[in-house]
Amino acid sequence: MSLSQDNSTQAAQRLKKFANGNETFQKSYFKKHEAQLLSLVKDGQHPRALFIGCSDSRVIPDLIVQSNPGDLFVIRNVGNFVAPYKPDEDFHSTAAGIEYAVGVLKVSEIIICGHSHCGAIAALYESSCDSSMVHTYKWLTLGEKAKSMALVALGETTSHEELLRATEHLSIVTQIENLLTYPYVKKLVDEEKLFIHGWYYDIGTGGIEYYDPDSYQFRPLSDLIK
Repeated sequence: MSLSQDNSTQAAQRLKKFANGNETFQKSYFKKHEAQLLSLVKDGQHPRALFIGCSDSRVIPDLIVQSNPGDLFVIRNVGNFVAPYKPDEDFHSTAAGIEYAVGVLKVSEIIICGHSHCGAIAALYESSCDSSMVHTYKWLTLGEKAKSMALVALGETTSHEELLRATEHLSIVTQIENLLTYPYVKKLVDEEKLFIHGWYYDIGTGGIEYYDPDSYQFRPLSDLIK
C-alpha cells in the first residue's frame, strides 16, 4: 500500500512540527554532544538500567530523571504492565525486551515505573467495553489483581480518586511479582546481580516515589540523596 502524492504532502504538513524539531536537535543537542553520541555508535550501548514505563505521552523516562542517551534501555506499554512468564513461541514484546536487556545488555537494575492519572488503571473501573479493542482489554486484565487489592484495602465506599491512586501504586507491586516469574530474572535477583525497583511518578508534581519492600510503603525518591 502506498500514499498518494496529495496524501503524502498533507501528512508531511501535519508532521512539520516534528520535522522542525529534528532539525533543531541536529543543529543544537546533537552537535554539542556529537562525540558522546558517536561513541555510542562505535562502542554500542551499555545501559545500566532497564526502564519499564507506561506509553502515556506525559511520561518521558529520560526527561523525568534527566538521563543521557545510552543510560536507559526503555520498554513502554499500556499501563507499564509485565505479563507473567510464558515460555511459548507466541509474540511477546515486553518479554522480549526484558530478555534482551537482561540476557544481552546485562543491565544491573530494572525499574518498573507507574504514574498518577494512568488511563490504563482508570479503565479498570469503567463498565463500558468496546468489543473491537480485544488486545487492549486482554492486556488490561494484568491490572485486575491491583484493583482487587485496592478494593479490599480501601473498600468501595472510598472516593474514586483514592481508589485510582491506590490501584496505581499497587499495580507496580504486582508487576514486580510478575517480573519475578521470569526464571533468569529471579536467578540473578537471588544472586544479587540484578536489582528491581518500583517507582511511582506523579505527573502533577514531577516527583517520584520508590517502593520500600521493608516497610511495604512508597517513599520519596529524593530521600535517597539526603
